[in-house]
Amino acid sequence: YSVAEYRSRLCPWGMTIREVFARNLRRIRLEKGLSQEALAHEADIDRTYVRSLERRLYACSIDMVDRLATVLGVEASDLLMRPRKTRK
Repeated sequence: YSVAEYRSRLCPWGMTIREVFARNLRRIRLEKGLSQEALAHEADIDRTYVRSLERRLYACSIDMVDRLATVLGVEASDLLMRPRKTRK
């Protein structure tokens, strides 16, 4: 599939899983009052990697999802949860 086909056929919310992860990572990090640098330090990764994840430049391993979730005090699934569709 092309990206456009993927989004229209397989991703009914219009967001790829990488976009979902990036949005949730940033939202939860900000809710916890953490800077990218602080999150990176606690997760023992480089700040530029956190920035790249939030900008959807890189995909990460499931192990990294779990490590970031642990530092953020949430379940890994919280970082991968798609937004609920709202009725119009």
